[in-house]
Amino acid sequence: MSRRILLVEDDAETADYILKGLREEGYTVEHMADGRDGFYAASGSEFDAIVMDRMIPGMDGLSVVKALRAASIPTPILFLSALSHLDERVTGLRAGGDDYLTKPFGYSELSARLENLLRRRTGPEVETQLACGDLVVDLLTRRVSRAGRPLDLLPREFKLLEYLLRHKDRVVTRTMLLEQVWDYRFDPHTSVVDTHISRLRKKIDDGFAQPLLHTLRGTGYRLSLEP
Repeated sequence: MSRRILLVEDDAETADYILKGLREEGYTVEHMADGRDGFYAASGSEFDAIVMDRMIPGMDGLSVVKALRAASIPTPILFLSALSHLDERVTGLRAGGDDYLTKPFGYSELSARLENLLRRRTGPEVETQLACGDLVVDLLTRRVSRAGRPLDLLPREFKLLEYLLRHKDRVVTRTMLLEQVWDYRFDPHTSVVDTHISRLRKKIDDGFAQPLLHTLRGTGYRLSLEP
């Protein structure tokens, strides 16, 4: 079942950026541009997490969060704000926020923080192994195999595969890979992603009947048993 996220953000460009990223990852997202509407949405329907801008019209983000906590609504909340001073972050957390992300930010960081909030809600889970069909990665020994056959990956290829496995069955965009695997906060306009995807595909798919690494032209990549 898709996770439901409430986004409360009045800046159209920022909202579009976040909405695009969340929906690419498979989340179901409801967007409100006004704090009062955000409060009514959050209190009238169940969400898995809320992404809340601090400075929004109608009812500011701090007031919305305080009102939600006063109403005993425990939904995890990630604050977004251009206010980066330590006191501002502390104020947001003390108001009832669970995490605080300062603008400008990379989408990969927002995604990671959101995943962390969702994990906290469902309880801790320690993963030592990732798999997609007969492709298995041991995170402790860093060994990779498919159908029992060992695969020799370079460090960057291992990091790329680990990220794809952690997002199994979901579309991963080029921007997400550049930020998460290469730590780029901008597009260097190189073929580095395509080149590494091609090399990784040869290692994990060549010689096997069922391909696992799929390219979605104009969108990104997906590691999945489904074509």
